[in-house]
Amino acid sequence: AVFGRDPNWGRIACAAGYAGVEFDQSTLRISLGPHALMEAGQPLEFDEKAASGYLKAAGDVRGTVVVDISVGSGQGSGVAFGCDLSYDYVEINAEYTT
Repeated sequence: AVFGRDPNWGRIACAAGYAGVEFDQSTLRISLGPHALMEAGQPLEFDEKAASGYLKAAGDVRGTVVVDISVGSGQGSGVAFGCDLSYDYVEINAEYTT
């Protein structure tokens, strides 16, 4: 979703559901940078072009995009880092052996 510049809230919500943390889906909030995609477990109307543009700009400039997910009102929090492989990354790593 990040490499493809696709602001797909459904993929993010699905990943939250599979994370192994119990939560009431009616409390789920999702945003990509400044773009709110979901509130109270319901998708919001948002400017897909602008959200996609955020993914491109943030990814191209810093290589980092911010995805905020809230699953409730408790005091717990966490930070996770991941990567969304590009075609070039896969190609480069396919050309050598270890």
